[in-house]
Amino acid sequence: MEISFIYLFWAFSLGILSAASLPLGAWIGLITRPRSRLIGFLAAFGAGALLAALSIELVAPSVLALGAEGSDEASQIDVEAFLALVVGAAIGSSCFVILDQIVNAHGGFLRKSATTLAWFTQKKKQRQIGILRDLSSIEILQSVPDAAIQDLVDLVTPVHFNRDEVLFKQGDPGDALFFIRAGEITLYRDGVEFKTLGSGAVLGEMSLLAEDLPRNATAKASKGVQGLVLKRDSFNQLRGEYPEFDQIIRNLSVERIEEMARDNRQRERVEEEWAEQASKALKTGVEIPSPQQLRAAHEEHSGAPMAIWLGILLDGIPESLVIGMGLASLLFVQQSSGLAPEFFDLVPYTLIAGLFLSNFPEAFSSSVGMKKQGMRSSRVFWLWFSLMLITGVGAGLGYLISELMAQSLVIGIQGIAAGAMLTMIAAAMIPEAAHRGGPTASGVGTMLGFLAAISFKLLE
Repeated sequence: MEISFIYLFWAFSLGILSAASLPLGAWIGLITRPRSRLIGFLAAFGAGALLAALSIELVAPSVLALGAEGSDEASQIDVEAFLALVVGAAIGSSCFVILDQIVNAHGGFLRKSATTLAWFTQKKKQRQIGILRDLSSIEILQSVPDAAIQDLVDLVTPVHFNRDEVLFKQGDPGDALFFIRAGEITLYRDGVEFKTLGSGAVLGEMSLLAEDLPRNATAKASKGVQGLVLKRDSFNQLRGEYPEFDQIIRNLSVERIEEMARDNRQRERVEEEWAEQASKALKTGVEIPSPQQLRAAHEEHSGAPMAIWLGILLDGIPESLVIGMGLASLLFVQQSSGLAPEFFDLVPYTLIAGLFLSNFPEAFSSSVGMKKQGMRSSRVFWLWFSLMLITGVGAGLGYLISELMAQSLVIGIQGIAAGAMLTMIAAAMIPEAAHRGGPTASGVGTMLGFLAAISFKLLE
């Protein structure tokens, strides 16, 4: 068929129509303060609508043609079309995953709650692996059960001390245990330096065991120190759950007490009294990202706005191509039947409705998140508005592809789009719906979105 600028304009218009809900959803998200459950429900509704559009408009025609009766030649064509769809879907899924990881690495993960959560979860996992490695290298903890070390990883908090910064002072109440990951700590008693501790050292345990006794020394960072701190409640929790941990801390304290008494026996009788009291105490010893974190992540990735835009574009390109291809397919059917094409006869209602219904919650929830990250409202709105225009252009491109390429290749490209869209639904939309709305809201929302989209078949 010859390329018609009228049909090209129709494809562009359908693309704009399907994506008009993007700036609309962004605007409503920016001027309202929606509840998390509502955002989750809408995200699930959009996922259900998009699943309906995919299954009915893209996958169903090739599957039904495969099972229909016909000549051997027609059957062979149907098999080739089906295989093109399957291979294209696999390629589309792989391409989406690779490109998604690239844009996420530059801050694109901030475009959706689900990808933001995944990024923070991965960062937490990397932090825990590093802490676990450091704790496992501390000699006194090597005989502690693995379960205790894992719990310790969850309970400790990373801390940093600059040179000459004081960790605690002599006479302070004991409220935390310190593990030194890197750097050097110097201990002072009565203003006199008496010991230096380095990587792998543990300090502060005696004042935790003997709750009524203050710190018996001042600890100062003689070099920059990377450490971990365990608060008193968490310390007592671990001692209660893991006798091995409790015994190791007691043994360490006994060694410290004996060392202190030995070094100071002749010089300070007060130290011996303190050691005696501490020894008695050993016999009776018994726990989703804030707005600040989001802003910090946004600032950490200087190219985040562009990466966010590219990420949203990545989500939208497949659907825009499918719109133009859908119009071209209906146009071919109309012309083959000898009918004069009319615009409303060529609208793939289920596809357009599914995309419109899925685009609204996507822009709605993402705009809420972008606002929390500190992005200007005007910038967020124009970001989504530009995506609406690009969707129109993509739909026109999809029409051109259908007109200029062989049918099997067109179906393969549709398969690529379907694979990318299905992967996006499973990787981003459904996880976000479950996170924000909970299992019930996300389940019901998905079902209602699916039914809403397929209901538009009544118009065809």
